[in-house]
Amino acid sequence: MPSLTGVWRLLSGSSSASSSPSNTRPAVQASHAAHPEHASGLGFLTLGAIGVVYGDIGTSPLYALRECFHGTHGVAATPDNVLGVLSLIFWSLTLIISIKYILFVMRADNNGEGGILALLALVAKSPDAKRKSRAMLVALGLFGAALLYGDGMITPAISVLGAVEGLEVATHIFEPYIVPITLVILVGLFMIQSHGTARVGLLFGPVMVVWFVTIAILGLIWVVREPSVLTAFNPLHALTFFRANGWHGFVVLGAVFLVVTGGEALYADMGHFGRKPIRLAWFAIVLPALFLNYLGQGAMILTDPAAASSPFYLMAPRWALYPLVVLAMMAAIIASQALISGAFSLTRQAIQLGYSPRLDIQYTSSQHQGQIYIPQVNWGLMFATLGLVLGFRTSSALAAAYGMAVTLTMLITTMLAYLVARSAWGVPRAVAGSLALVFLVIEFAFFGANLTKVAHGGWFPLVIGAIVYTGLSTWKRGRALLAERMRERLYPFDRFLKDIEAYPPLRVTGTAIFMTSNLQGTPPTLLHNLQHNKVLHERVILLTVVTSDVPHVAPDGRAQVEPLGQGFFRLTLRYGFMEEPDVPDALREASERGFPIDLAETTFFLGVETLLATRRPGLPLWRERLFVLIARNAVRANSFFKIPPDRVVELGMQVEL
Repeated sequence: MPSLTGVWRLLSGSSSASSSPSNTRPAVQASHAAHPEHASGLGFLTLGAIGVVYGDIGTSPLYALRECFHGTHGVAATPDNVLGVLSLIFWSLTLIISIKYILFVMRADNNGEGGILALLALVAKSPDAKRKSRAMLVALGLFGAALLYGDGMITPAISVLGAVEGLEVATHIFEPYIVPITLVILVGLFMIQSHGTARVGLLFGPVMVVWFVTIAILGLIWVVREPSVLTAFNPLHALTFFRANGWHGFVVLGAVFLVVTGGEALYADMGHFGRKPIRLAWFAIVLPALFLNYLGQGAMILTDPAAASSPFYLMAPRWALYPLVVLAMMAAIIASQALISGAFSLTRQAIQLGYSPRLDIQYTSSQHQGQIYIPQVNWGLMFATLGLVLGFRTSSALAAAYGMAVTLTMLITTMLAYLVARSAWGVPRAVAGSLALVFLVIEFAFFGANLTKVAHGGWFPLVIGAIVYTGLSTWKRGRALLAERMRERLYPFDRFLKDIEAYPPLRVTGTAIFMTSNLQGTPPTLLHNLQHNKVLHERVILLTVVTSDVPHVAPDGRAQVEPLGQGFFRLTLRYGFMEEPDVPDALREASERGFPIDLAETTFFLGVETLLATRRPGLPLWRERLFVLIARNAVRANSFFKIPPDRVVELGMQVEL
């Protein structure tokens, strides 16, 4: 068994990790340098984290305890059952969120980004991973990420529905309007995403602080009335609950799991705010408020078992019910933000890792690289969420479908985190293995309990996850196949220069720019131009655009020119992650700094690949066709780099996959 010192070193991120030769932490630490550590910066980031990261977990009290007693598989609201369920909730939050995610898993980031794809990247880069096992782990991690999209679509729907349904507790007049009100709120939420996570977080942060203070006070009032509920911290109550209820008690774990479903979104949102603000917000505000509110709901049920039908709203005095419903609606809107911003982060990582085509990524902060907005993802999530609300219509129906995919993702995260701890951080096998085993036992229990939800709607996130996984893996394998086909045609550039010198073609006035990402081979567009037009320009520039991990690149560091001979030059343009690539503007700057380029006499040659699905060895025909379809909808290079259409010559080529 590991020593307590070893466990603490693992959780706290002490120097033991840095002693490993394969340690990746220096780069990770550097990536977090952009997050301000001074008091005011930390305060703003913590406020933003409360508003964005903890919305999902923070609104679970709206429905989680209710489903344990009043849901599809609820148990009787006896004193022993109430204390047992509360004990399960307390230890689930402590072990899964506080220890696993907040203290352990959040140490694993890829250039500041969190989420399962960050773990996937770290595992894939590990020198210790064998080729076959690495491929299996990559597929497993990718499937876990895809599942987040499926189950995550339910989060906005169940959160907002659960809040709006509070109007039914006050009066049945609102019953016909619950779904329309929910739809309007969700549309408004997705419409404001383009303003950026930072602004949204600062807008939502104060509201969530009020929310957590309110639910803490409501809970505290009932705890004072029924202090015996505090014995729920004793884990023996959880054991007694299982012994008394048997299989039925095990199934209730599917409802208990609702209190921790925001764990993966929390991890995925790490790149938006950084580790320290998220940890500070959790231990200082969020966790105490959740404990008090769940205890308060339990105390009320102990005094009146009938209150289990809607324990959250019935805690409030009658005069405070409508203000609480309004506050709950606002908190539910914010709860959806954790999922939305997490989906943005996962999508950008998928693009960086080559699992997704280039999308329109808009950076919304000059200080934090993780704060982004992706329109295609935003609108896709919106339509899926609206469809779920129209299909399920109640939060109880959605709760029956919620959690199935997240449990699988949590299991995969635990396995990948163990491998990162062993290979990248050098944590002893006994320490990492013992912690991973504890988490796996708990999460396998949650997974087994959630299997009962498949027939009640749990199939939906699984189907969405399978579709997303198919798309991501097809793009990755399709790009690899395309690169292989292009390598078959690759003509070394040094040999090309020798041919030009031996057999000089006709040179015409002006400058030709050929965009390429390959630094060794000759751009296919250059070969096609010479083959078909039989001429070369007096000056030929091979242009490569690189995005750096800094917000802005100084003008004097933007362009790097390398003469190649025979009138050829290699030009590399560097941009910060907050900058939109503007090739014509960069060329004007380069001209002012001693590399003269007359844009009026410059022609850009861009390649347009026509991909053909064939029966050649490679991918199955249906996957090649899917890859071709995705490629046709990717962002085109000329619009992305702001190249004037009247200066562009597109050269097409067919590539048989």
